[in-house]
Amino acid sequence: MKKFLIISVVLLIVVVIVSLVFALLHKNLSIGDKVALIRIEGPILDSKDTIDEIKDYVKDPSIKAIVLRVDSPGGAVAPSQEIYEEVRKAIAKKMVVVSMGSIAASGGYYIASPATRIIANPGTLTGSIGVIMEIPNLEGLMNKIGVKTEVIKSGRHKDIASVFRGINKEEREILQNVLDNVHEQFILAVSEGRKMLRDDVQRIADGRIFTGEQALKVGLIDELGNLEDAIKAAAKLSGIKGEPSVISKQENFSLISLLRGKMPKELTDMFPSVKVKYLFAP
Repeated sequence: MKKFLIISVVLLIVVVIVSLVFALLHKNLSIGDKVALIRIEGPILDSKDTIDEIKDYVKDPSIKAIVLRVDSPGGAVAPSQEIYEEVRKAIAKKMVVVSMGSIAASGGYYIASPATRIIANPGTLTGSIGVIMEIPNLEGLMNKIGVKTEVIKSGRHKDIASVFRGINKEEREILQNVLDNVHEQFILAVSEGRKMLRDDVQRIADGRIFTGEQALKVGLIDELGNLEDAIKAAAKLSGIKGEPSVISKQENFSLISLLRGKMPKELTDMFPSVKVKYLFAP
């Protein structure tokens, strides 16, 4: 009977903690003003997750500011433009501060440019305002091994940029025009986001990279600092008093992880003195 009572008490405690956690995760309970941290790491190939995060935090009244931690060398044009637009929309409602990590170049800088404030480390690599297209040419190899490709097409340029042959003068001009157009879009986006003159942006938009210190001098960032500095700046800009509470996207959470002593950050922030011991051996 005593053993059954102990098990019942333990299960009750677990149920209470799990209920509280899920309430926090589903934002049914809001405690104080918070700064949301969104991490954008690696090549930018898709925008959905980042956009969903930004939208959720913009709608949450307890989130007073958003910090974007960008550590990316860039990526595809369209996802970068989509994130740029979402950041631009977000700053109309909340402060958005960018913290640059090791690298925030090309598309990584593109998405950062409309933020309320951009903070980079002195050695961060950023900039690289340019567009590139690399097309392998396997024609010589194919000829050497005796392999040919037969192309059937309904448009003269339908197989443009084929890797099985070179690019002729007309095709090169077409592709160059495409890249020039995207480059101009990049320049205008930075000009608008940073509130710089287009000509000033164009002068440094030749694909070169800058350190954080160099970027500060040419106006691509606002100040030097680390992630902690960015969080403090976001809190100050949004009027949060004292040490800000920081939340970020939750990792997959399970009852087993709770039983093993792993608590979500919201819960540990709320009850810093609470320590969950292992209920089962790891």
